[in-house]
Order: sequence, then C-alpha cells, then structure tokens
Amino acid sequence: MNVSTTVWIVTCVVILGLFVFDFFAHVRTPHEPTFKESATWSAVYIALAVVFGFIVFWQYGSTYGGEYFAGYITEKALSVDNLFVFLIIMTTFSVPRQYQQKVLLIGIVMALVMRGGFIALGAAAINNFSWVFYLFGAFLIYTAYKLIKEAGHEEENEVEQETKIMRLVKKVLPTTEEYHGDRLTVKIDGKRVVTPMLMALVVIGFTDILFALDSIPAIYGLTTEPYIVFTANAFALMGLRQLYFLIGGLLDRLVYLSYGLSLVLAFIGVKLVLHALHENELGFINGGEHVAVPEITTGLSLSVIVGILAVTTIASLIKTRGQSAQKAREDAPVDAGTAGEVDRDATAR
Repeated sequence: MNVSTTVWIVTCVVILGLFVFDFFAHVRTPHEPTFKESATWSAVYIALAVVFGFIVFWQYGSTYGGEYFAGYITEKALSVDNLFVFLIIMTTFSVPRQYQQKVLLIGIVMALVMRGGFIALGAAAINNFSWVFYLFGAFLIYTAYKLIKEAGHEEENEVEQETKIMRLVKKVLPTTEEYHGDRLTVKIDGKRVVTPMLMALVVIGFTDILFALDSIPAIYGLTTEPYIVFTANAFALMGLRQLYFLIGGLLDRLVYLSYGLSLVLAFIGVKLVLHALHENELGFINGGEHVAVPEITTGLSLSVIVGILAVTTIASLIKTRGQSAQKAREDAPVDAGTAGEVDRDATAR
C-alpha cells in the first residue's frame, strides 16, 4: 500500500479539523447533549467512517478495504468497552453532566495522540523484527485471558487503579475537591491548585495508555499498514463522545461484552502467532525457516469478529431484558390514587 506524504498530511488535517469542529460546535458551550443530538452525530461519524472505508476500497483495492473495516469494527468494539471505564471515572470524580463532554473530547484527543505514538513504534518494530508478531500474539492471548478472569469485576479493578493514580497525583500537585466551572486549575489564597476536572483528565490519560497497549497490537493483527491502523483508530474514536451519552444507560446491559472482546483478542492473537510462524526467522523454531501453517484471511477475520460481537451483544440484551423491565417498573412514579388503594388494601389485610 503506497500512501504518499500528501495523503498523510491531508488525512491528519481533516481528522484534526473534525475534532476542532466538534469542540466549537458542541463542547465549547457546556451542556448535556439530548438523545436526538447524540444519535444524529453518532450516525454522522459512523457514516463518515464507512464512506472512508469505501474510498480505501476504491483507491487501494478490496484487500486493504477489508482490512480497514475489520480494524475499524474491532477498534470500535474496544472503544465501546472503554466507555464503561469512562463512566466509572466520571462517577468517581462526580463530574457534572454539562462538563463531561469537555473531559471526554480532551481524553479522546489524548488517546489518539498516544495511539499515534504506539502506531509509529509498532510499525518500526514490525519492519525491523518479524518476531514482534510472536510478542503481539502472546500479549493479546494473555489479555484475553485477563478479560475473562476479571469479567464481572471491572468496576472494582478500575476504582482501585484510579485510587492509586489519584494518590500519586495528589503527592505531586496541590488539589482542591471543589469544581470551578470547567476550569482545570484555579487560584485559591494566591496558590494555584488542580481541580477535579484535571484529575479526571489525568486518570483518563493513564487509562488511555493501557487501552492503547491492547488496541494497537490487536489491529496490527489485522493489517500491517500504518495508514489503515491510524485511520481505523481515528474514526473509531470519533463520535465516541456522542456514543457515551447515547448508550450510557445501555452499557450496564452489555454483560457479555467482555467475554466477546476476549474471544476477539484471542482470535487475533492466534492469527498473529500463525503469521509469525509463516514469516519465522527465529533460529530455534524450525531452524529459522518459515513454518507451513494456514494463514487466516481478512475476510474470515471480518466474519469472525462481526459474528462474535453480534452474538455477545444479542445475548447480553436478552439476558438483561427482564432486569431492565423490572428496573423501569421500580423507577416509575407511583400514581397517588393507586398508592392510596394499595395502602387501603394493605390495611384491610
């Protein structure tokens, strides 16, 4: 895949422009997005990602187009799982709803910058050392095992991690427990202190690094093209802020998502190991010769990833359907007349 410097520059400028537009059009004035606003812009960013995928198909062929869509779907799924962690962070720091957009947008930009660095490092490592695929594959299989082992305890683990980060930050920087609008720092008694807004951003930043450690090896298991890796990550992160407000209440219902993602990561990990064996140059494996193993095609990868995510999502919604209906009944306001009748019936009994 031959991507010119001009194409790289134009792509980066367009992506940066979309984030700048997002800030001035939606985030600059603090407010809580409506369902209609979140749904509309989520659809717009997903549509842009799909259109870009067809452009890749048109310009570079079906192989690279398929790799882009496989990478985009995988990164989008991992990003949805990240939303659950963002929700925990927002709750822990009691970030007011009208300011959460700003925290999310800055956190997403931080994530893209960090992933850009990891993408460059990954590309350099792959170009110089073919055995890196063994490391990536083993790491993804280990990550898949950890996801299954920790399934159902994500919130406790995340809160514990946040507590450690908060203690570290408070040792280094003077902090205040009170919010001062959406300001990150403020002067109190002539002393500059850090607000909880900045604390939340710091925690999100550290979390983004951990997310990148999973997502970058995962997508390199689907494509070795840095341009596809970068654009798939960028488009997966775009619209994540709107998706947070759109499906915030649905996150609790995706009880099997961690299991689905663990299967996806394990599958990609196996794919990477097979690819490493096929390209083997390590002397202690088959005498440094390539190993004749089957390689998993992009089409098969895309089918498996979509299938796993579809099954786990549907299974999650079916599993929690009764719980959701019961919660809705419990949260529903009780009619005064009905309440009176219930009280009279209770008295009569």
